[in-house]
Amino acid sequence: MGVPPELPVLLVLDLVGTFAFALNGALTAIRTVDVDLVGVLTLGIITAVGGGIVRDVLLGALPPATFVDWRYLAVAAGGALLAFLFSPQLRRLRISIHLLDAAGLSLFAVTGTGKALELGMGPAQAILLGALTGVGGGTVCDVLIRRVPDVLRTGLYAIPALVAAALVVVASRTGVDELLGAPAALSAAAVCFAIRMVGLRFRLNAPRPRGVPRRPPGQNP
Repeated sequence: MGVPPELPVLLVLDLVGTFAFALNGALTAIRTVDVDLVGVLTLGIITAVGGGIVRDVLLGALPPATFVDWRYLAVAAGGALLAFLFSPQLRRLRISIHLLDAAGLSLFAVTGTGKALELGMGPAQAILLGALTGVGGGTVCDVLIRRVPDVLRTGLYAIPALVAAALVVVASRTGVDELLGAPAALSAAAVCFAIRMVGLRFRLNAPRPRGVPRRPPGQNP
């Protein structure tokens, strides 16, 4: 995609997304449940690499990239450890969990779709796998801390990932990605990020069933 083979765009975006999701997952764990160092590292790493592992298993790309390239686990562990060591400072700096989550979602949706296309998947399959890469790790983390996953209760979570994945597919089919290289992938990620942040800012959601009051997260029927 217009970069040296030793530093492909997808790898760079993947590692940046891994760090953002690890930091996000670890901070979420610290703020919502009572966990120690092992718990923080575990939840941070799972949030960072869970979606990619599921994607690679479905693609038959085995073993998953997480277990082939040491950089994924190293970056994930580094992000989680950073959150553990500097959680009070990060809170004072007002680093938003939603901001980190949106960044990871955007980057993973793009890289997941790109990998699916590289392995010969069709447009629809690539879009679904791209979105799965973006929401998979956070979903597993939410289940482990007994919280309803965002993808099931926030309308503008999976939707931005699907939009970004679709843009990557369109860019690939029209040759825009070969023409522009990294800017094409970054533009798709930026669209996903913008939609997600707008949804959070204005509390936008997908249509809900009529006559069913919205319950606070974690509240039983």
